[in-house]
Amino acid sequence: MDAITFVRPAELAPDVPYAYASVVDRGRLIFTAGACPIDQHDQIVAPGDVAAQTAQVMANLTAALAASGAGLSDVLKTTVYVASSRREDLVAAWDVVHDAFGDHDAPSTLLGVSVLGYEHQLVEVEAVAAVDPPSPR
Repeated sequence: MDAITFVRPAELAPDVPYAYASVVDRGRLIFTAGACPIDQHDQIVAPGDVAAQTAQVMANLTAALAASGAGLSDVLKTTVYVASSRREDLVAAWDVVHDAFGDHDAPSTLLGVSVLGYEHQLVEVEAVAAVDPPSPR
């Protein structure tokens, strides 16, 4: 696939830890459901621990992307939901997400929300990715 181009306009703040937009010219798009902090036994991991839940979320997101033929380096955009009104909880989640992506600083929206779908769930991350279309056989 053509490389993802991350857009960082000069007139916008230069030191944010993400690009403002991403562009691909072609490819197959993958839209994930929100990855939740659920383990293989259908249990929410680490109730009350935003960072630990985010680590599980990122592992689950990585697995969903891999099953779709993609990886974190193919992600065009994420949305990160944190069930908290405390900025430090949002930052704790963001730090784990940012570390998982490394230098691949795709655009992202970080939101504090009042509640998520599962009891004791604090974090959810959804993503849009693009990969090469399958080769004709």
